Amino acid sequence: MADPISPTAPEKNAADMPHLWLPYSQMQTAPFPVEATRTQGSRITLADGRELTDGVAAWWTACHGYNHPHLQQALIHQAATMPHVMFGGMVHAPARTLAARLAALLPGDLERVFFTDSGSVAMEVALKMAVQFHINSGTHGRTRMLSFRGGYHGDTLGMMSICDPEEGMHSLFAGVFPEQILADLPLDEQSTADLDALLAERGSEIAAVITEPLVQGAGGMLFHAPEVLQTLRALCDRHGILLIVDEIFTGFGRTGTMFACEKAGIVPDIVALSKALTGGTMALAATVARRHVFEKFLSDDADRALMHGPTFMANPLACAVANASLDLFEQEPRLEQVAAIEDQLRRELAPCRAIPGVRDVRVMGAIGVVELDKIEDADALRRAFVDRGTWVRPFRRIVYLTPAFTITTEELSTLTGAIVDILKARA
Repeated sequence: MADPISPTAPEKNAADMPHLWLPYSQMQTAPFPVEATRTQGSRITLADGRELTDGVAAWWTACHGYNHPHLQQALIHQAATMPHVMFGGMVHAPARTLAARLAALLPGDLERVFFTDSGSVAMEVALKMAVQFHINSGTHGRTRMLSFRGGYHGDTLGMMSICDPEEGMHSLFAGVFPEQILADLPLDEQSTADLDALLAERGSEIAAVITEPLVQGAGGMLFHAPEVLQTLRALCDRHGILLIVDEIFTGFGRTGTMFACEKAGIVPDIVALSKALTGGTMALAATVARRHVFEKFLSDDADRALMHGPTFMANPLACAVANASLDLFEQEPRLEQVAAIEDQLRRELAPCRAIPGVRDVRVMGAIGVVELDKIEDADALRRAFVDRGTWVRPFRRIVYLTPAFTITTEELSTLTGAIVDILKARA
């Protein structure tokens, strides 16, 4: 039996660590990772005894902080009752309740919930729904997707085909996936006219337009105004194309409203949810369709059904903890906490504007971004944050914060202070 992984082991890089293959890492050169042993609130305890203030909430998922007792109790109760059961030909109360609650929270008639277990798969299902919607409607040839530069929607093959190929994560796979259509977001009059013309020219090929609402997350935390979503809704309606909104990152309060599309007052045809759906506790995702989309799948013909069904679809443990997470949004002042975080981020990141090499500072809800001209050594910058007692993960050319909504003002100041001081020292 190999020795347990230890952060004090003599390995020089991640490749020397036994057995594990880490995400988004060149294992030959990536530093040996720190090892977490315990979490609480917005704190992560490491195996060597150090404690880090978490600035990214476990890849944007732990909106209530770690180890919230209400979520824990939901898991314990469900584990003792029924941890899992197949969802083929059988349903259960946690899923029925969660679907009804999501339908009530989402705008308009987004009311049919298809559960999966990851954001990428939820988006894969959205694409399948869109293509089959047109087939079931008697319209053939609408098999392509239109997505936007700067966008990211996951790492499965279908999702890689609609991500911006220039963002670097999937460039090696050019020519592998189906050809899709990439465009610029309609941010002004000219780009809106260009998109309208593109949809007019190629609309007969396009099943859906896909966008991240308000924030393109992994593309570099790029913000756009709610009016962009209104423009997309109007263009999709004009050209008979479905609008898919990827709320995997933005959903559940991150931008200041429960769902980002609320700020634009629009109803997408299909929305994908994940990440904070369970408060960062269990893997769960959902693809939610409007009534007119769902109705195109109703028929005496079995071939018109949506043929998809993950093994752990609607896992009762995950559904139970997702219901508990929604309880907390009802019982605790989450959106007010997000507003307070937004105010604090604006104040405390503002000094970064005066630091040489800083290109932009922007804040929306519980998202704070410092964009640099470049980051030459991301691993060294990440180590500097760990040495400062913080867990901040710069990528591309940004340093960002997406903390738990329950973070204290002191903890948030620890994070913003580390960003200001470290960037000043490296200027």
